[in-house]
Amino acid sequence: MAEPEDQPLELILARNLLAIISLAAILVDVDGTIVFYNDAAGEILGRRFEEMGRIPAERWTAELGPFDKHGERLPQEGLPLNVALRQGRPGYGRFYTSVDAGLIPVEATALPLIGPAGLHGALVVFWPLEGEYPA
Repeated sequence: MAEPEDQPLELILARNLLAIISLAAILVDVDGTIVFYNDAAGEILGRRFEEMGRIPAERWTAELGPFDKHGERLPQEGLPLNVALRQGRPGYGRFYTSVDAGLIPVEATALPLIGPAGLHGALVVFWPLEGEYPA
């Protein structure tokens, strides 16, 4: 993806929004590369974005998930981010993500970022589940 100053306006505005909200959120480009995540996401994941930088899809899906309750990677089809990027509509799901303490269950909603020039990426918000575990 282009350097921040060369990014589409939709990604720049989304990054600014993510920086000021308290809900954990990740911003990805059309290739699925994480181009930013906010401090709330960093607290859950155990790593600040400044430490990680941009993370290609192959790397973050292997390290962070989504996983099932046994720690196996889930097929991408039907997952929130895939729905947003491939179908251009919001997606929702429950799954596990990997953090320093192990696997934790989360819920996530992904929203496609579509501007006049088309799809530019997606914004994913997520939160840990308490007392509930996805199948």
